[in-house]
Amino acid sequence: MARVVVDVMPKPEILDPQGQAVARALPRLGFTGVSDVRQGKHFELEVDDSVDDATLAKIAEGFLSNPVVEDFVVRRVQS
Repeated sequence: MARVVVDVMPKPEILDPQGQAVARALPRLGFTGVSDVRQGKHFELEVDDSVDDATLAKIAEGFLSNPVVEDFVVRRVQS
């Protein structure tokens, strides 16, 4: 078994209202020095060693993300 991480983020040109809300709340909570926040999604998949990178990319692009407005990164990590 292998562990695969897929991180999905809004494309830079896409507005991120959730990230903006967090960025506005931080100073009110006493946290300073943070100028921008982008909120995304993080998936961890346990897959058989036989699952290749092309299949993982298809999963990420076709199911875990919306490629019109989101970018994704797929990486295998040590278990």
